[in-house]
Amino acid sequence: MSEINEILNFELFKLGEYIFKVYTLGIFFLVFIIAHLILWVIKKLLFRKTTESSIDKGSLMAVYQIIKYVIWVIAIAYMLDVVGIKITVLVAGSAALLVGVGLGLQQTFNDVISGVILLSERSIKYGDVLEIDGEVVQIQQIGLRTSQGINRDSITMIIPNSLITTSKVINWSHQSLKTRFRIDVGVAYGSDVDLVLKVLTESAFEHKEVKDREQLEARFVNFGNSSLDFQLLFYSTNVFRIERIKSDIRKIIDRKFRENNITIPFPQMDLHLKTDLTKNK
Repeated sequence: MSEINEILNFELFKLGEYIFKVYTLGIFFLVFIIAHLILWVIKKLLFRKTTESSIDKGSLMAVYQIIKYVIWVIAIAYMLDVVGIKITVLVAGSAALLVGVGLGLQQTFNDVISGVILLSERSIKYGDVLEIDGEVVQIQQIGLRTSQGINRDSITMIIPNSLITTSKVINWSHQSLKTRFRIDVGVAYGSDVDLVLKVLTESAFEHKEVKDREQLEARFVNFGNSSLDFQLLFYSTNVFRIERIKSDIRKIIDRKFRENNITIPFPQMDLHLKTDLTKNK
């Protein structure tokens, strides 16, 4: 027993007045393993409920992230206490340094506070489709400082949380499962307006990912410079890949226009030349 005590109390190294022994590193390792084990159990319990009930996965992810940060803060504080470093003394002794660091890391702190707001407010959740500065991304993870999303080109984007909280953000998933979109098209002057409206509606009907077909609407919106301008309004649940759906519908419209002899005109401009006859005198 004495030999075990000698091994545990063997001094590995000394840093100032703090002595690191074998049992100190053992406690560090044990706390690290316990923290991971607790988080693993919590994650299993939380996300098992999503398969057994209608609990929103994004909300559980936000709760799990908050729990994870709290557990790691407690674990790190305990590790420092084992060494003999008191958190209060450490903060008080480095107050001047923290002021300088705070000024240099002001944006980082802003991102962290924004992350806490996102995780607690839950206005944005895992899986939501956002439009930020014209870029459409699907949120894959909300962290304390940054969030991760994948855009329509399947490229992972790292987004500072402050950008989400301070910018104008469109959450396509926030209101309902389906969203209304539109396709603009122009036809030549002299075309049968009623026939164009009918063809546009039929084109949307052909696509299987168009929802609420009774709410489909085709509009005659304007007399353009070179064309009669129309809009096709339709609903779809596939918000993230809507550009592919729009492309498919445009192909159907083009085919049906050719079948019905409806022309999409080229932009036209009339140029009138006036000759100054006085110069020839």
